Amino acid sequence: MDEFGFVDRSSSNAEKHTLKKKLFGTDDVVPMWVADMDIATPICVLEAVRQRLNHPIVGYEIMSDCAYRAQCDWMQRHHGWKMDPQWLSYSPSVVASIGCAIRAFTEEGDEVIVQSPVYPPFYDMVRKHNRKLLLNPLTRDEYGVYRFNYEDLKAKITPKTKLLLLCSPHNPVGRVWLREELLELGKICLENGIIIISDEVHGDIIFPENIHVPMVLISEALLENTVTLMGPGKTFNMAGFSISTVAIASQMLRERYRTELQKVHYGEGAVLSHVAFETAYTHGDKWHKDLINHLTVNREMIEQWCKAHPIIGFTKPQGTYLVWLDCRALGMGDRELRDFFITEAGLGLSAGLSFGKEGSGFMRLNFAVAREVLEKALEQLSHALEKNG
Repeated sequence: MDEFGFVDRSSSNAEKHTLKKKLFGTDDVVPMWVADMDIATPICVLEAVRQRLNHPIVGYEIMSDCAYRAQCDWMQRHHGWKMDPQWLSYSPSVVASIGCAIRAFTEEGDEVIVQSPVYPPFYDMVRKHNRKLLLNPLTRDEYGVYRFNYEDLKAKITPKTKLLLLCSPHNPVGRVWLREELLELGKICLENGIIIISDEVHGDIIFPENIHVPMVLISEALLENTVTLMGPGKTFNMAGFSISTVAIASQMLRERYRTELQKVHYGEGAVLSHVAFETAYTHGDKWHKDLINHLTVNREMIEQWCKAHPIIGFTKPQGTYLVWLDCRALGMGDRELRDFFITEAGLGLSAGLSFGKEGSGFMRLNFAVAREVLEKALEQLSHALEKNG
């Protein structure tokens, strides 16, 4: 069986299928928007969950030391980060962790830095907690590469600026930040007493020519000033287990975070999630390597397609399984562009504008799919462009 072959999810309650009508006005689109993979979860994970169900009781259980240790071992093997399991706490999702961190480290009216264009819940979590968004847009160079705008950031910081929400690797633009870039960003935060909340949930989806550097590895000072959010959901396509972790080395920050954590009573998660989590991090290395190979070929297919259709701009993503398509040369407004992809190309993508105003004219495509699905999608887009003239 092809581990990365087509899996029909249309009869399941998969979000990307059940919401097609609501989001796109039709069921007749190839759904390539929400960031989970149309690739089977590793067999080792599914088998471990089936084995656990041989026990007749599925009751309250806590995250075991072995589960946390498995993640620590994974992080050391893959990223060179020697974590202490005591730094870790359970969370149902990265977005839930962001909300908890905002409440733990800021007060209403405080400013939180968001670097647009970025994953939409970053904005939502700030606004819904009555904090003030401090937008520090990324800059885009002539080659389509996004970079931090340090001067803009330094000019906007005030005494009310308390947090920076970092997306690393970056969703949607696919940047894997360089050590020197993170060092400069971290220096600005340290100088201004700004705590960094680093969303590194895509940190394992890195293409061969790049290296993901966790913010905590930049310096001892940044280790003590950073809250790292991560989990197996993206890496192993198991977001449905609703399990992630928060790593905080600083005892002071950890105590503040966990005080807030107790108020929301996440508990320790579900027993089947614990089993899946530990198994993925313990036995998932080969599957993960094969996944990166599969995604690398898919990325190459998109690059070659864009070379043949230069009206759609393409900057090769360094990480994530998301590609940020520059459609501005089509000369369409954002609503028209979205309608073009839906009605003409039959594709359900994420509209760039949903990631912030800097996303105007862009579309985000999830290429973590079987090869034949991607081929079909690119063929449909080719026909739509031909028809559009």
